[in-house]
Amino acid sequence: MSYLRDPDAIYAQSFATIRAGAELSHLPEALHEVAIRMIHACGMVDLAADIVGDPAIVAAVRAATGPILCDCEMVRSGIIRRYLPKGAELVVTLNDPGVLDLAKSLGTTRSAAAVELWRPRLAGSVVVIGNAPTALFHLIEMLDAGAPRPAAIIAAPVGFVGAAESKALLVARGFPIPFVTVTGRRGGSAIASAAFNAISKGAWA
Repeated sequence: MSYLRDPDAIYAQSFATIRAGAELSHLPEALHEVAIRMIHACGMVDLAADIVGDPAIVAAVRAATGPILCDCEMVRSGIIRRYLPKGAELVVTLNDPGVLDLAKSLGTTRSAAAVELWRPRLAGSVVVIGNAPTALFHLIEMLDAGAPRPAAIIAAPVGFVGAAESKALLVARGFPIPFVTVTGRRGGSAIASAAFNAISKGAWA
């Protein structure tokens, strides 16, 4: 079989294809590389039109003093650890003991209850949500109620129920917290972790 085998050539051709086909003019220059990595993670050049964000997120992530709070294991697994500073914490609370009981008491999903457990560590954190719309909804509820503010939010929950609405609400709220999101139904853990990796790559080298 004949196919491209050289990893450097594959990498170069992939990103050349994205740069040639993606319309990024609506995004600040600081978010172009973030958008390109998000597109690369899903293979959809037209995703560019749905990416929205604050260019300040790049500096905010790199200056964050708290942990990286991930809504699921897939997000945590997608984050490239060699890009992180020594001692950086990648936290997932979804499978913590008590989450199921907390979800029942709050009348919500495990994903939302897991976000409730972030409360003591929210200040100065980087939030990365790539799976559950209810996780983003609950984060917004907490911030509305005066919870400590994270340094930055990367929000790409995916799905047919609540995904578009939760991300639209994040944009509409206008919290003084830098964020990047992909509007509409599309998203996912790979896209969320790719956005984080684009920002963190080389930041602490």
